[in-house]
Amino acid sequence: MATTKQTIETSSKAPTLRGTVTSAKTEKTITVEVKTLKVHPKYGKRYRSSKKYLVHAPEGKYAEGDSVTFRECRPLSSRKRHEVVTEAK
Repeated sequence: MATTKQTIETSSKAPTLRGTVTSAKTEKTITVEVKTLKVHPKYGKRYRSSKKYLVHAPEGKYAEGDSVTFRECRPLSSRKRHEVVTEAK
């Protein structure tokens, strides 16, 4: 039987998001807050919105306040469905 190597694709179709690390207390998991500017469909007023994501970070090298880029992946736990791509500068 032939064995195949499993590689991580860097060019995934999943959209990437950028946010700020708000918590790095758990092992291999960071909490990232993504802030967006939305426009109300009827009134046109702009307002800020934010959402927190649990992101898989196996290296554990991220601290609070770091800016990271992450993307969607397969479910890793009940709430964790994203993985870190790079640390944004």
